[in-house]
Amino acid sequence: MDDLDRPAAALRALPPSCGPVRLIAVDGHAGSGKSTFAARLAAALGGAPVLHLDDIATHDELFAWTGRLRVQVLDPLARGEDARIHPYDWNRRCFGPARPLPAAPVVLIEGVGAGRRALRPHLASLLWMERGAEESWERGRHRDGPAQDAFWAGWTAAETRHFAADPSRPFADVLVRECTQGYEWLPGPAATAGADQTVTEGDRFAHPSRPPY
Repeated sequence: MDDLDRPAAALRALPPSCGPVRLIAVDGHAGSGKSTFAARLAAALGGAPVLHLDDIATHDELFAWTGRLRVQVLDPLARGEDARIHPYDWNRRCFGPARPLPAAPVVLIEGVGAGRRALRPHLASLLWMERGAEESWERGRHRDGPAQDAFWAGWTAAETRHFAADPSRPFADVLVRECTQGYEWLPGPAATAGADQTVTEGDRFAHPSRPPY
């Protein structure tokens, strides 16, 4: 995990953004590699908790989950308390038993819409997986197989509408680009908006060989 030590250290050094927590969003198109990247980053952060947005969203509320996220996650973390989420079961179509999300120094939130307008005031940093929509969706369809084709057809339309109305990428601090041997950590639009703002982490780091969040 040495390859992620420097980016992880930079994130730990950020000011808290949600009570005592540094909330880091990993956003991007479905199938862009957010979950894999978030898992590696969490490990480099010493086991940082990860909130997957597919635990918050539902079949009927692919993006209309901000109220539930605020009540279950943001409000408790802002008070310095552990959050308790009721993960959605995508097979049974119902919410499961409560599960804790610790108010750790750094908490990752990953999924499509993690950098949306309603969440950005609570974020210490927004990371965007730099892979185009069509390529990401093709990867996701291949991963999930033909049985999920109908779901993907509805999903891509919903995701397109979401990002048209509430884009995340223009506000990203970092663009994370997957390469053959790992990732590139690049300045995002938010970091380059000001002439005196830069991102110093340009390292490549190794890549290890649910609904589409």
